[in-house]
Amino acid sequence: MGLFAKLREGLTKTRDTLMGRVDTLVKETRKIDEDFYEELEDILLMSDCGMKATTAIMDELRRRVSENKVKDADTAKQMLKDIMIEQMDIPRPPLRWPMVMLVVGVNGAGKTTTIGKLALRFQNIGRRIILCAADTFRAAAADQLTVWAERARVPIVKHAEGADPAAVVYDGIQSAKAQGADLLIVDTAGRLHNKANLMNELNKITRVIRRELPEADIETLMVLDATTGQNGLIQAKQFLDTADLTGIVLTKLDGTAKGGIVFAIANDLQLPVKYVGVGEQIDDLLEFKPAEFVEALLS
Repeated sequence: MGLFAKLREGLTKTRDTLMGRVDTLVKETRKIDEDFYEELEDILLMSDCGMKATTAIMDELRRRVSENKVKDADTAKQMLKDIMIEQMDIPRPPLRWPMVMLVVGVNGAGKTTTIGKLALRFQNIGRRIILCAADTFRAAAADQLTVWAERARVPIVKHAEGADPAAVVYDGIQSAKAQGADLLIVDTAGRLHNKANLMNELNKITRVIRRELPEADIETLMVLDATTGQNGLIQAKQFLDTADLTGIVLTKLDGTAKGGIVFAIANDLQLPVKYVGVGEQIDDLLEFKPAEFVEALLS
């Protein structure tokens, strides 16, 4: 199955909710009036686009329809697709090597699974990968990450449960240097007893990276569970207070009809969604491309 086909299949639940209702609306619309706009707005909100993103999309659609004197709903639908793509077009600097990728997120969002999938993805494009089990506060976290390291066939650096996360990262960096690795992927604590404690741990880890591997680019990705919808957005806002996030990985997109959360993330957080998970297999993590995402939803 091709990547676009896999994405389209993974978006089945959201597409059925969004595309089905949009198509029905377009077919039944005799003229573009306030009733049309209100119905379309309800459809976007039902798909979990969120009020802010929905308002931005609808305001721009109204403007373009009026400016271009559009009369038919099919043309308005194409304009809607163009606007959605533009809404998610957040600048993404090119990847630079060597890189340390910090993966953050609450427990249960699919963080460990995502790290395994990222490792395979980068390995498949010829990069040398090492995993680092720095979530030392959650029971068996290192063991779970080890399973994914074995599946991806990449080495892993880990300490005993309860060890200092920054110390694990220090050893991970030394191992990466010794083995000439391009990418060190670090699993971090999903939740500590308070925000200040979490911030302190992330800051310690970052200081170690800057000191021991100053030439490395640091990417901080937050893993969000798409099935949590707006709750996931709240989690991301909380993490933004503690970490310098550079992007989002949206998991379990195949398990929800609320895939519109992608638009809310881009609009509310001004962060790019970089990867989406659309299945349980190790190769089911896809690079996020706004145009392909919208096409898979609305075609």
